[in-house]
Amino acid sequence: MRSGLIAQKLGMTRIFNEDGTLIPVTVLGLQNCQVVAQRTVDKDGYTALQLGAGAAKVKNTPKAQRGQFAVAKVEPKRHVGEFRVSAENLIEVGSSMLADHFKEGQLVDVTGTSIGKGFAGAMKRHNFSGLRATHGVSISHRSHGSTGNSQDPGKVFKGKKMAGHMGDERVTTQNVEVVKTDVDRGLIMVKGSVPGSKGGWIRVQDAVKKPSPKDVAFPGSFKAPEVKAEAAPKEVVKEAATNEAVDGGQE
Repeated sequence: MRSGLIAQKLGMTRIFNEDGTLIPVTVLGLQNCQVVAQRTVDKDGYTALQLGAGAAKVKNTPKAQRGQFAVAKVEPKRHVGEFRVSAENLIEVGSSMLADHFKEGQLVDVTGTSIGKGFAGAMKRHNFSGLRATHGVSISHRSHGSTGNSQDPGKVFKGKKMAGHMGDERVTTQNVEVVKTDVDRGLIMVKGSVPGSKGGWIRVQDAVKKPSPKDVAFPGSFKAPEVKAEAAPKEVVKEAATNEAVDGGQE
């Protein structure tokens, strides 16, 4: 089991194959998706990777999260999520994930928050047929009809399909094909639609019900964090400056 990615839905477009076939695709952008933290069995009781994507202002980031990002040595992230992984597929903190983490033609599962529709009736929300157009039905053609029972049990059961809030819920679409990837621009193009509105955050991971291609990268396709040279201790710098001053005075 390897990590997934957090991407932003940029919109939809179309791609033409060599034979001229048109494929509608959704464009997902990796907005500097980085590994923020690791979860290990010894410390947390399970193995996972915490990823962050997007840029957030420091003033809008809670102090607790500022400390977490400071420990990871990454900029504050707009969206953070966890992916369960195997122990051998842990990735170093600070690594930047690349678009070729998924291969072209691979099937993936995408998860997002569906577009909110507000308060909707039973016909729109649950695809009810509505009441009859005649035979005594008056000004209630789009209602859901009777909801209760007779004297026994004499109540409406929980979960009854009725009018109410529609959309704005977590939705997962399985077995979506990856049509094309662009590493330089950090783009992943998947076939068809993806739950959520334009600009929403999408979780992309290997399909659960379908096998992954044999040539996928393990633990993943990523760019390791750059190792910066450590600054010399202040005492050493001060001593070197003093020696230079003494040598300059003797000359």
